[in-house]
Amino acid sequence: MEGIMNKLRHLDAYPKVNEDFYSRTLSGGFITLVSSVFMLLLFFSEIRLYLHPVVETKLVVDTSRGETLRINFDVTFPAIACSILSLDAIDISGEQHLDVKHDIVKKRLDVNGNVIEVRPDGVGSRKMEKPLQRQGGRLEHNETYCGSCYGAESIDGECCNSCEEVRDAYRKIGWAMSDLDLIEQCKREGFFQKIKDEEGEGCNIYGSLEVKKVAGNFHFAPGKSFDQSNIHVHDLQAFRKDRFNLSHTINRLAFGDYFPGVVNPLDGVQWMQKQPIGMYQYFIKVVPTMYTDENGHTIQTNQFSVTEHFKGAERGLLDNLSGVFFIYDLSPIKVTFAEGHVSFLHFLTNVCAIVGGVFAVSGIIDSCIYHGQKAMKKKMEIGKFN
Repeated sequence: MEGIMNKLRHLDAYPKVNEDFYSRTLSGGFITLVSSVFMLLLFFSEIRLYLHPVVETKLVVDTSRGETLRINFDVTFPAIACSILSLDAIDISGEQHLDVKHDIVKKRLDVNGNVIEVRPDGVGSRKMEKPLQRQGGRLEHNETYCGSCYGAESIDGECCNSCEEVRDAYRKIGWAMSDLDLIEQCKREGFFQKIKDEEGEGCNIYGSLEVKKVAGNFHFAPGKSFDQSNIHVHDLQAFRKDRFNLSHTINRLAFGDYFPGVVNPLDGVQWMQKQPIGMYQYFIKVVPTMYTDENGHTIQTNQFSVTEHFKGAERGLLDNLSGVFFIYDLSPIKVTFAEGHVSFLHFLTNVCAIVGGVFAVSGIIDSCIYHGQKAMKKKMEIGKFN
């Protein structure tokens, strides 16, 4: 048994030195104090990292199919009225959403930016309570009103009972409305009076769009949009103006839901129009993103980068294209963020590395100082005797 104990004693990697051979110095005490403080700082830093989640980032190929893209926006136009402004969305698959009104809210603003009225888009038009005409004839007993579409009927007997329905009928067949004074419904609803009443006002438009997950664009522009010979144009004749101030502030623009750490580069961006006519374009590269928190909850969203460009033109050449365009394309690479915690064994390894590393470095420094002082003292003694 004693032989085993002796063999075990010989395996001791930490041989002890008799205290009589210790030599304690002032520099050694100072180095010990500094290294201890430094060691504690690193230790608490490691504890903080251990207690807080870390985010691991990966790049993978986006293989998702058949999904939709949700676009959340909040844009303020201080010099264009809500009744003039329209929103369209078009993608490369050929799908078009013209004059979007669902999930859209408009705020009428005065010249100082104060809110005059808040209403969902398309709400607020005057309605005729007791119509008297049925396409030029008197209403018979129990007959309902059926207004004329003025040659834009897609089927026989189609009714256009409001100015908006007449404009929609014209848009569907690609006609521009040259003179709304001749449209009974528009005269009755006071279409021009409404535009006149809102002259000089601004508009804050916000809401969301649900579009296919393919490249496309959405844009804010004055006038009613329609297709003419497969070209997307806006009818401005009804507003009796040939120029519009499209200065704007993007309060918020996001492609998908918020997640921790996301930065939307267009939030708070302002642009002031200096030329009378033109289109302002934002070219956006959308990067699919998946964020998974420490509880396993996953958020499917997007990040994006953007470049800006203004395309101006001489008056009369670009009237139908005046607007603010957001042209987006999707990246084939998806970014994944995953929250997680450092394992306890990893934490212990780092703590041991901190203690051992600081102890070894401080020992080297102390040894250098001690032997340096000893060598200088010896030289001074030799010089004194000489």
